Amino acid sequence: MKIVFTGGGTGGHFYPIIAVAQAINKTVKEQRLVAPKLYYLSGSPYNRQMLYENGIEFRRITAGKIRRYFSLKNFFDQIKTAVGILMSFWQLFFIYPDLIFSKGGYLSFPVLVAARLLKIPVFIHESDSDPGRVNLWSAKFARRIALSYPEALQYFPKDKTAVTGNPIRKEIIIPLTVGAREFLNLEPAIPVIFITGGSQGAVAINDTVIDILPDLLNRYQIIHQVGNNNLGDTQKRASVLLREHPHANRYKVFTNLTSDALQMTAGVANLVISRAGSTIFEIAQWGIPSIIIPIPEPISHDQQKNAYTYARSGGAVIIEQSNLTPSILKSEIDRLMQNPSLLEKMKAGAKSFARPDAGEVIAKEIMALALQHEE
Repeated sequence: MKIVFTGGGTGGHFYPIIAVAQAINKTVKEQRLVAPKLYYLSGSPYNRQMLYENGIEFRRITAGKIRRYFSLKNFFDQIKTAVGILMSFWQLFFIYPDLIFSKGGYLSFPVLVAARLLKIPVFIHESDSDPGRVNLWSAKFARRIALSYPEALQYFPKDKTAVTGNPIRKEIIIPLTVGAREFLNLEPAIPVIFITGGSQGAVAINDTVIDILPDLLNRYQIIHQVGNNNLGDTQKRASVLLREHPHANRYKVFTNLTSDALQMTAGVANLVISRAGSTIFEIAQWGIPSIIIPIPEPISHDQQKNAYTYARSGGAVIIEQSNLTPSILKSEIDRLMQNPSLLEKMKAGAKSFARPDAGEVIAKEIMALALQHEE
């Protein structure tokens, strides 16, 4: 049996793919099946170590972005997409998998075109409440469709669609409290705020946090994930502001947290400040109250709807980026952190939104469809 994964080159696509692969490997072991060969077709491996640890072979393809606005780059990217379709056809012809699992995004488009030409079964997963264009198109010929949000059901054929939630990798699904403060070098008894903009970071959130950092550190400890491209600038600004601050050591800044560090951060955090991507499902699973700051609508068509859908669970409050000022963010943090009864209600709301079995549900359906095709 052979299974191909494909999707955009961000953590929001990559990590759920890893979670599904982990669930497939678990199912194979429990049911004593022959282990399938797993492949990942995308523009980059994103994290080679995780691919290796989960038995996934990377195959490179190319694709052009599908922009929603006029740009001369669209012309050249159409050429890249055409090349990507030929590359994908070549790869799939020789792999000839029993099923393709797609997370959508422009990098999955060439693979899905080739899959349709070769009549290979497709299973798609949509992470957002407002689906992307590639998933809407591929839904026409996909065998199964899994959704993270029930609000997305209206866009897909109901006879082959189910709401499963978003798969979460096994390494971070359960928060770890024992030894977490020692591992992260945190002070005892001081509340912890975890700030993240997702795998790419978020400059607007980072800048606003830095502006109020001296005041926050008088009452809280901050674990700040700033993304791969933002560490240097954030550290420089923070070092100037905190040069003589008595609690400068309460600020911990990282590009991206390792799985261990993320699991321990989840174990000690009292509040999370985040974008509205796939991280929402991790926050819900951890049962941590949150402030969600979605990417503005002109930039991302889906995050605002994701944010408000999650907020209806009671697990989060929303600050629109257009309203994001240092004073508003500081005021909202203090309002939540100084209200223990509200935080408890938000924890319950977050947990009610969680779907910890999403990966296993999807993996079992993938295996069933792949076995049908293999036979």
